[in-house]
Amino acid sequence: MVIEIKKHTNLPVILFPGSSNQVTSKADGILFLSLISGRNPEYLIQQQVDSALKVYQSNLEVIPTGYILINGGSMTTVERISRTKPMPQTAYEAILKTALAGQFSGKKLIYLEAGSGAEIRSRMQLKNAYDSGADIVVIGTAFEKDSTFFNKIKKIHE
Repeated sequence: MVIEIKKHTNLPVILFPGSSNQVTSKADGILFLSLISGRNPEYLIQQQVDSALKVYQSNLEVIPTGYILINGGSMTTVERISRTKPMPQTAYEAILKTALAGQFSGKKLIYLEAGSGAEIRSRMQLKNAYDSGADIVVIGTAFEKDSTFFNKIKKIHE
């Protein structure tokens, strides 16, 4: 898949792997994810251990990333597969403490994940996410639900 994407763009391709099996040296970089909001060692450290040698032997730019699962209102694939409960959206202090623990342990990014149940469906919700401090907002599910979504939000910074 990475090779096919690279045929059509000059943009860097950054991996967002769900497991060590999804690591390929064909990409430009990797979000080296640790599910720091969960306590399941499989996604807190085991998948990272399993992929470490492959990543080390590649030319991938490694971006240490703390992954925090936030309750988006419905069961997500991440929650089901990782057997990790999401943090309540209103648990501000717990989320902050988890993000800080990630920062102090060397994470360069904190990825807040509300999953496919996240309710970013409008230009205003996207603007609110950026106004609240987000550097990047992933909106793939919105495209799955509405193929015209990009046209609706494209003037977000105008």
